[in-house]
Amino acid sequence: MEVESYLCFEGRTEEAFEFYRQALGAEQTMKMLFKDSPMPMDPKMHPPGSENKVMHMSFRIGKTTILASDGRCSGAPKFEGVSLALSLPTDDEAQRRFNALADGGEVNMPLAPTFFSSNFGIVVDRFGLRWMVLVAQ
Repeated sequence: MEVESYLCFEGRTEEAFEFYRQALGAEQTMKMLFKDSPMPMDPKMHPPGSENKVMHMSFRIGKTTILASDGRCSGAPKFEGVSLALSLPTDDEAQRRFNALADGGEVNMPLAPTFFSSNFGIVVDRFGLRWMVLVAQ
């Protein structure tokens, strides 16, 4: 059994992937646009022009697969109550990745030593996705 995260970027999936490619070294493994589906698009669910948006994408960050979609292409992704934890091997790597994720986002808790990690911090990236960055002990 495997559990994978499926994130809806509401029309910004390709932009988000490119950001994660640069910030975290993400690698795309699959992408299907709405226009590639054998099923006709429902205009009640997707605005005009969404045929070139991402129906389904798969990408890897390290050993983890992330699934993503543009959902209903509303332009406003909401990731309430969800965080992704990014475990890194060194303090330098944690700082570098934390800073990259913070570009255009908001630092909720600066990266700092804690009782459970030599460095831990929380950042909300430019898409509204919260990341808990820590150094694995």
